[in-house]
Amino acid sequence: MEERVVDRGEGIQLHSIAEGPEDGHALVFANSLGTDLSVWEPLLPHLPPGLRLIRWDLRGHGRSSAPPAPYHMGQLVSDAEAVCEDWGVRGATFVGLSIGGLIGQGLAIKRGDLLSALVLSNTAAKIGTPQLWDDRIAAIRKGGLEPAADGVMERWFSAGFRASPELARWRALLTGTPVEGYIGCCAAISHADFWATTATLTLPVLGIAGSEDKATPPDLVRETVALVEGAETALIRGAGHLPQIEAPREYAGLLTAFLKENGHV
Repeated sequence: MEERVVDRGEGIQLHSIAEGPEDGHALVFANSLGTDLSVWEPLLPHLPPGLRLIRWDLRGHGRSSAPPAPYHMGQLVSDAEAVCEDWGVRGATFVGLSIGGLIGQGLAIKRGDLLSALVLSNTAAKIGTPQLWDDRIAAIRKGGLEPAADGVMERWFSAGFRASPELARWRALLTGTPVEGYIGCCAAISHADFWATTATLTLPVLGIAGSEDKATPPDLVRETVALVEGAETALIRGAGHLPQIEAPREYAGLLTAFLKENGHV
């Protein structure tokens, strides 16, 4: 495992990790709101050997800098671009979860040379409404993340998973997220709308949805993925917004099949 800090200027640094051979096909993973790069750990052992696995903490999350809110989607897309450039990535498969999927759509539009395929996991071309995000920002700004945590867990996970001891790890990850980072990314989501531009994409796209996802329900994921000709959405039953945690083997199987279809494993 290699770690790097990607300097974005103005005191903003992004924490990133790469694993696997340098000449392996690159998978670039973008985490969801209120998590960090560890959100992919349950998945990685189930992927085929020989891949180059690159993860980073989104701006305002994990060990990356948390500058004052608000953030803009263009900044987050440029962060992803900088991470890819720093690791010398070309022709990668980008796996974006929730806000990470928005970032993936933006990166595919801006820098098609960096990507050969795109996985849109539990995401959409537009998520929520500005009013929804404004209300959430105001609540988090006032009371912090702890009062919101149980509601977020209900959107993230199935009832069965929420009853397990594993929930504590992910709840703690959410409540440990810097407030400025969380609301900064909320602001970026609020104004992101890729309905028109995602429809212009021509690279291979796989959608992944969780049947119990209350944040980006399966129909919303399907509606977005259907914008891209030839793209399909796979449903993981019994999983919520973070299916790579609840069903890592099934998630890895879908991802591996997609990689095989595109000649990357």
